[in-house]
Amino acid sequence: MNKMSYSCFVMVIFILCVSSSYGAKVVDVDTICKGVINYTYCSNLLNSKPGESRDLISFAEYGIEVARVNVTNTINLIRTLIVKSGSNVEAKRHYKMCLYHFDEEGVLNLVDEALRYFKKGNYDSARQSVGAIQAHTRDCVSGESPGETPYPDTSQLPKYAHVVTQISEILGHIFHFIIHA
Repeated sequence: MNKMSYSCFVMVIFILCVSSSYGAKVVDVDTICKGVINYTYCSNLLNSKPGESRDLISFAEYGIEVARVNVTNTINLIRTLIVKSGSNVEAKRHYKMCLYHFDEEGVLNLVDEALRYFKKGNYDSARQSVGAIQAHTRDCVSGESPGETPYPDTSQLPKYAHVVTQISEILGHIFHFIIHA
């Protein structure tokens, strides 16, 4: 190998190393979680991520997976609650409204949309998608109109919705760090 070829080879390796280290920016869990409402939940969630990868991209992938699982569980719970509400018109109306906010046109769609944007490297749009999740979970739990009295829901649905809200907040912070890395 001549000197020119060797120099080109070294330059290519250097560029690959620099670009891969940029794309895999490591940020500690404390830095990500210190800005979220529930630090403990955020820390527990991110520290529960399996594997050795602790970079922002792997945290985002994991967060999206966890969000999708929790949204699916919430949708299944809502469908069960609709059936169990029987002839209680108010309960049935409330749960159907929540299903609208969580199903294919709502939160589930937003999680899938965030994943599509994430895979394309469009992190700002992914952040916007997860940000919109919070409006849907709030509308389900608190009602769609500002003056509306929330349905007195004693089921597990408000807790499930709150978990989805927390995950979306954490994802928003992760995407913020990715964008500004």
